[in-house]
Amino acid sequence: MSEELAQSDARHRGRTLKRHSALRVLLASTVTITLVIGLGAVFFYRHLNENLTVIDISDKVGVRPDRVAPGKPINVLIMGSDSRAGDQGTKQLENGGARSDTTILMHLSSDRKFAYGVSLPRDAVVDRPMCKTDDGEVPAESAAMFNTAFYYGGVACTVKTVESLTGVRIDHWVVVNFNGFKDMVDAIGGVNVCVPHAIDDDQYKMHLKAGNQKIKGQAALDYVRVRHGFGDGSDIGRMKRQQSFIASMAAQVVSAGTLTRLDRMVKFLDAATKSLALDNEVGNVVKLAKLGQEFQSIGLDQIQFITVPFEWYEPDPNRIVWKPKASEKLWAKIRNDEPLSKRLSADAVSAAAAKPSKGASSSASPSSDPSSSPTSSPSSQTSADAAAEAAAEAEANGLCA
Repeated sequence: MSEELAQSDARHRGRTLKRHSALRVLLASTVTITLVIGLGAVFFYRHLNENLTVIDISDKVGVRPDRVAPGKPINVLIMGSDSRAGDQGTKQLENGGARSDTTILMHLSSDRKFAYGVSLPRDAVVDRPMCKTDDGEVPAESAAMFNTAFYYGGVACTVKTVESLTGVRIDHWVVVNFNGFKDMVDAIGGVNVCVPHAIDDDQYKMHLKAGNQKIKGQAALDYVRVRHGFGDGSDIGRMKRQQSFIASMAAQVVSAGTLTRLDRMVKFLDAATKSLALDNEVGNVVKLAKLGQEFQSIGLDQIQFITVPFEWYEPDPNRIVWKPKASEKLWAKIRNDEPLSKRLSADAVSAAAAKPSKGASSSASPSSDPSSSPTSSPSSQTSADAAAEAAAEAEANGLCA
C-alpha cells in the first residue's frame, strides 16, 4: 500500500506542478500582452505627438482684443493650407509663403450648448494690419485680399487680421494641410456628398457622377478646393461645398462605422496629427483631445456653418466686401457668446443635415445679394417657389438641394 500511496502522491504532485506551470504561463502571457499594449499605447501617444507641428505666435500678434463674454467660450481659427512638409513648411506657416483657400472662425459657447463656424472668403477686400515675421515687418495695406495675410505673414498675420477686423479674441488656431486632409478622409472610408450633375473634365482630372455618393482620395480634395466644374465657379460656392463636406465628415467621424473600428480610428488619428499645425496651448494630443471633448456634449444639429454676410465689391465684380452692419452684428454675437439669430443662420449648414437649410436665399451670382435672408422674399411666394429657389442656390454652390 505504501508503494501505491507513493505513486499516487507523485501523480498528484505532477498534476499540481502542471497546473502551477500553466498558471505561470498564463500569468506571464497576460503580463506580456498588457505590457505590449501599454507600450504600444505609449509609443502611439509619442508618435502622434511627434506628428504635430506646434508654433508659438505670441510674440507676433501684438495687442489683442479683450475677452468680453463671461464663462469660458472658445474661439478657434481654422485655416487650410498648401504648405510643404517638414521644416520648410513650418517656416512658411511662421513667415508666409504658403496659400490658404479656407478660413473658418469657430465659436464654442461657454455652456457648451451650441457652436457655429463662420467662413471668411479668401477674395474679401479688407484692411490688413501691419504684421511681424522673423524676417521683419509686413506693411499694413488697405483694400487687400483677405488671404494675403496668410501668404505674406503666415498664421500670426492671419490671426492678427481676423482679430483686428472682428474684435474677437482668438483662443486657439489650427492649420490643416490639404494633403493630410485627403488622408484623413481616406482613413474613415470616405465622406458622403451630393453632386447636382455629373462632372467629367479631363483637363482638371475631375470625374464625379451625379447624386449621392461617397468620395475619397484626390476626388475629395478636388471637391473641396476647386471651383471649375461646380456651380457658377465662384469662391462662395466653393465655401458652401466646404461647409457641407466638413459637416458630413464630422458626422462620419462620430458614426458607429468609425468609432467602433479601431483600424479606422488609428489611421484617422495618425493622418489628422500629421496634417495639423496648432498653437502651443493645445500642442499635444492630450490637450487637443480635451479641446475636442468640449464639442462632445453638443449635438450635431447644434453645430452650424455660415458665411460672413457680404456684398459685391463695386470696383471689381470678382471681389467682395463684408457687409458692415450685418457682419458687425455677427461679431458682436461671438464676442458676447450668443447664438446666431434666425437672419444670420438662414442659410446655415448643419453638421447633422450636412446641407443648406430650406429657404436659404444666398446666391453666388454677382447679380443678387448673397447674404440676404428669406425674409426679403415676397410673402406671397409659394412653398414650391421657395423649394425651387433653394434648389437653384444649392446647384449654384455645387450641391444637391
